[in-house]
Amino acid sequence: MATANAMAALANQVPDIPAKTLRGHQGPVRAVRFNGNGSYCMSCGSDKTIKLWNPHTGLPIKTYKGHGQEILDVAATSDNSRLASGGTDKTVILWDVGTGQIIRKFRGHSGAINSLAFNEECTVIVTGSYDATVRTWDTRSRRYDPIQVLDEASDSISSVKVSNDEIMSGCVDGKVRLYDLRIGKMNEDYIGPPVTCVNFSRDGQCILTSCLDNALRLLDKDTGQLLNEFTGHKNSDYKIDSCFTHTDAHVVSGSEDGNIFIWDLVEGSVIAKLNANMKKPDIIYSLAYHPREACLLSASAFGDLIFWKKSGDEDL
Repeated sequence: MATANAMAALANQVPDIPAKTLRGHQGPVRAVRFNGNGSYCMSCGSDKTIKLWNPHTGLPIKTYKGHGQEILDVAATSDNSRLASGGTDKTVILWDVGTGQIIRKFRGHSGAINSLAFNEECTVIVTGSYDATVRTWDTRSRRYDPIQVLDEASDSISSVKVSNDEIMSGCVDGKVRLYDLRIGKMNEDYIGPPVTCVNFSRDGQCILTSCLDNALRLLDKDTGQLLNEFTGHKNSDYKIDSCFTHTDAHVVSGSEDGNIFIWDLVEGSVIAKLNANMKKPDIIYSLAYHPREACLLSASAFGDLIFWKKSGDEDL
């Protein structure tokens, strides 16, 4: 086990100070995401809007309106020119970032869209839905129907991620599915409890899953072997994000008690617990870790976004 001094050193590598509070949403924020280089972020939620922010200044840049109901996820293209969003109105919307105009709407899901992601070329949007399907949509085509429907799941798809030629889905049926699009193969790992969030490690070797049994699990991507478990947070009722840090040295999760937990990847021990709303109970629905720096965004049921930095960096 790590010594107290070693634990303190680990804690010094992760954010611990709420540097900025971003206010503007009315009601719970369901997702917060950095853009590709971490200079901007997007958020969405129950007020049916998407907001673009500069988290480093705490200032809003633009608001996007067009969904008829709650928005559950949002993603940006790597060149920052377009956004994609989806939610309980079962519609995927592709936006022009600069003008705020809707480029295209995609319909086909029969349930809420819980999660979405662009492929690396940003030519395809991958969506996961309450209707138990993963669908892929071609952003360049004039066709409005999906180019592929993956329907192996038996319950709601809670989370989708894309890496190279692979699509990963987490499902309430307790399974993580990995689709290799190059060879048309699907691998399935049975976790057990409902899976609500999945992530690839940045080195592409591991998978992090959040489950509704108050636990995160680290799996080997190729073999499915359980490498570690992370506990201490509360997550038994809601879809709550988890993620790797920018170095893959730590994992982070929101919690239903208003805390953000940070664990050492190898030791599995909690090295930091963050809370920006000590005086009132909260739920941390969503997290996003900066792609290159020790910075973290969190979003909560109260509608605030918090931009976390390391002590000493908060004025940078």
